[in-house]
Amino acid sequence: MQSLIGTGVALVTPFKEDFSIDTEALKGIVNFSVDGGIEYLVILGTTAENATLSQEEKELVINTVIDANNGRLPLVLGVGGNDTRKIVEELKTRDLSPFVAILSVSPFYNKPTQEGIYQHFKAVSEASPVPVIIYNVPGRTASNMLPSTVFRLANDFKNIVAIKEAAGDMAQALQLLKNKPDDFLVISGDDMIALPMVLAGGAGVISVIGQGFPKQFSEMIRLGLNRKVDDAYKLQYLLMDCIDMIFEQGNPAGIKQVFQSLGIADNFVRLPLVKVDEFLSNRISDFVKNIDK
Repeated sequence: MQSLIGTGVALVTPFKEDFSIDTEALKGIVNFSVDGGIEYLVILGTTAENATLSQEEKELVINTVIDANNGRLPLVLGVGGNDTRKIVEELKTRDLSPFVAILSVSPFYNKPTQEGIYQHFKAVSEASPVPVIIYNVPGRTASNMLPSTVFRLANDFKNIVAIKEAAGDMAQALQLLKNKPDDFLVISGDDMIALPMVLAGGAGVISVIGQGFPKQFSEMIRLGLNRKVDDAYKLQYLLMDCIDMIFEQGNPAGIKQVFQSLGIADNFVRLPLVKVDEFLSNRISDFVKNIDK
């Protein structure tokens, strides 16, 4: 899918001081990402703190992003969880016409076997009217979707078109890239190794830091896709320190501090997450102040 090539960003949900959703700030983040050269937007991923959003708040986020985007970029919606029946029901009842694909995480907490993961995504595929990006993030799900399971899914279900691979394991990423079906996309879910994955044959990234530095990060990925390796790595090395910083005390606390430093949104997060501490806040602010925007 051409619309999933390049840089997508997993949008944050900005909050006001009373922890209500700041829709104006969310519109500003959408515009900042679009103007910065991002290729597509991902709504209600992990970075959106969707675990602490009510159903009404999720609808508000979806509608705000759709309105702010105004048809400019392709949209992907996060539809995942650890109750297969609930996901299937949502896919059958939600209007997915505004979206080019859904992003669906491998079930968390339950720790299914590889067969359980396969059967879960079989059900998701059969229920989804739009293409499916499966999402492997063992650090959050407590189980690793093995390449053999990914290949089974990619070969058995035509609407499973891509994987967001966030195991942080370059050897596993290379195995996916080496043996994947020709039309199946491997998308990095790890900002630090997104460029190496692209240079090895990846389609791009669904990024956290990309929404804070859209100009530099999306250009880095485009340079990688165009095999302009030296220029791409200049941008990688420019951003590396901040990539480390935004995950140092958890996501999305770090990227929200970037937006606070940019003056685009406040850095409030909902419990059990907390803001970054003053030391990290100052380091992120110094980075933002000194980077060539």
